[in-house]
Order: sequence, then C-alpha cells, then structure tokens
Amino acid sequence: MVNSENKIEKAILIGISTYNDEIPIEDSMEELEELTRTSGAETYSTFIQKLEHPNPKTFVGKGKMEEIAEFCKSREIDIAIFDDDLSPAQIKNIENILSDVKVISRTHLILDIFAKNARTSQAKTQVELAQAMFMLPRLTGLWTHLSKQKGGIGMKGPGETEIETDRRALRNRISLLKEKLNHIEKIGTTQRSSRQGVFRAALVGYTNVGKSTIMNALSNSEVLVENKLFATLDATVRKIVLPHPYQEFQNVPFLLSDTVGFIRKLPTLLIESFKSTLSETLESDLLIHVVDVSNPMFEDQVKSVKETLHSIGASTKAQLMVFNKIDAFRDGDDFYVGNTGMTLSQFEESWLAKENTPAVFISASLKHNIDRLRNAIVRELLATKGIYPPEE
Repeated sequence: MVNSENKIEKAILIGISTYNDEIPIEDSMEELEELTRTSGAETYSTFIQKLEHPNPKTFVGKGKMEEIAEFCKSREIDIAIFDDDLSPAQIKNIENILSDVKVISRTHLILDIFAKNARTSQAKTQVELAQAMFMLPRLTGLWTHLSKQKGGIGMKGPGETEIETDRRALRNRISLLKEKLNHIEKIGTTQRSSRQGVFRAALVGYTNVGKSTIMNALSNSEVLVENKLFATLDATVRKIVLPHPYQEFQNVPFLLSDTVGFIRKLPTLLIESFKSTLSETLESDLLIHVVDVSNPMFEDQVKSVKETLHSIGASTKAQLMVFNKIDAFRDGDDFYVGNTGMTLSQFEESWLAKENTPAVFISASLKHNIDRLRNAIVRELLATKGIYPPEE
C-alpha cells in the first residue's frame, strides 16, 4: 500500500503449517501475497514454519522470530502480515521484537482492502461494522498502540477519530451501525419486493474470477473490471433480455446481480456484515457459479465457495457452473486444466459426466461461447419454474 508519504510499503508474510491443514500452506501464502499486492504493498519474503500449533507468545517459534527480526532490520521492512489472526498479546510481543515494523493479520488486511474498495453508503457501513466487531475483542491496549504508528496498510477505516478506545463507545458505535444497516436493508427489501415475478439470477464465485466481465458481456454495461481481489463489493443489478433459439421462449427478461467475491478464510464477521448484500444471492432463482479454470487451485476455490454458500443458506439453490478464462488453454493440447492433468475438452467431458450441475465453458474477455451461456441461463431460469424447452 502507498502510505501518506507516497512510499510503497515493504512487506513480509508469515504463516505456519500444522499437521491438520485443510489447505496447503503454500497455497494459502500465495493467496496472502495476492491480497498484499491488492493492498498496494510489495512482498519481499515469505516465512513458513511447521508447528503443531501456533506459539502463544509470538505465533512462530523463538528461533524463527529472531530470523524474521534480522531480515526486517537488514531490509528495512515496514509491515509483517500473518496468515492467521493474532491475539493482542501476540501483536504486542511481536512488535516489541520487530521494533518499528507494523504487525497485522490476514483478516486485518482483508478488512483494509474492503475499506479501500467500499463505494456506496451500504458497503462503507458494512465494512466499518466488520472492522468494529473485529476490534472489540482486541481492544485492550490495541488502539493506544496503533495510534503511535505511521499510516499505511491496516490503518484504513474507523481509526482513533471514529472509534474511542473505550469498549462502551465501541459497542455504541456497533449498535448505531447495525441500525443504519437495518434501515438500508429495509429500503433494499422494498426494492426487491417490486421485482416479484421476474426471473432473478446472481453471479457468485471466488474473487477475481471474471464475474464483472461476464456481467458486462451479458448486459452491455460497464461494471468495474479490475485485476485485483475484491474490486466489487456492492451487489450490482442489471435487467437483461436474452434471445433464445426457440420462438416461444424468446426475449426472456431477468435480473442479474453481481455479488462480492469469496475467498479462503473469509472472516465470518464479514459474511455477517454483508448479509444484506448477499440477500441478492438468497433471493435469486439461479446461482451462476463462475470459476477461473486457468487457476491451478480452482477446485479448492469451488469447494470454498460452496462452503460459503452453505453457511448463508444458499446451497440448495439451482446452479449453473460457468468455467471462465478457457482462452488460457486454447493454444494446444499441452495446456492442462489446473492440476487435473486433462486438456480442456477432456475436462469438459469428465465434468459433465460426473456432475449433475449444468456447466458452460467460456472466455468472457474474448466473448467466446457467450451465446451458449445466454441460452444456458434462459434454460435454467425456465427450469426453476418447471418449464423445459426442447434441447438445442
């Protein structure tokens, strides 16, 4: 991140690998590096240690922390970002060892990115609420400590000018933010009720998989498209009329919404704060699950999205899988899909053979197979109402 002195912050990333890791630590750290890049900082090194559990005092072991401290001193590192949450005591101990280096967690970093990308009153309120809820159990000594630090990553949002260091003031602020969100949600509920009887679909998926590009391709609109995580926070809704090859089903209108992307270890408090935005997902007839098939870890991302959909009560919704970015595999048979060891055509056959969920393979940026996607959306929307047009 570029701080108040217009200096790009130098960051190091720190994580631990335990015996019961569901996600390989290398993959988690790679994603943390992408989050760091999105925040505007530059990663100088990554430190990983194998431990049975985090060190209660310094997260990593004493020897590893000494190694990290020496590296930070020699390279003039500005910020240390940990892949997991830290207790206030751990933060204090680590910063005492690392001297002037800021210490934040993955959750803190994600909240900072959300704060930078919030555009509307609803998104800003949701992010501030999530930040306040994150800080409340960590309040002891934390704000006094942070007030002594320079700007940059982790400093975006409430800050000392909006949140008192007193717990009561912070709880009052949380209550006010919840009331404000409830008011905004009532307006949103009224708007959504006016859409009754209209087909509704929602683009869901991991962050940065091309949902906004698909929205633009289908609606001829200009939703923000940026190669960064969480570029879209607010649910954007467009009315779309799609042609269909069968006369009696031509020009089927529906509403398409583009929602916030998911990510591994997405903080529960963010899901809680963004429930009003995610209501677009809950109230849709069809979920269009977009997957970046060019990402080697796309299968893990699919699993993460499905887990999040389950957590918000949307897992039973009708779904259409959209495997995007197939242009990465169009140059020859040596291009395999992720870690599957299969070419694109082999993967298509394999997926369609083993899964009950309909799937379309596209390149949104090149608009390849977009017509096929349009027809598939219409077919699935009609199917939610018990209408089944003939196969193409």
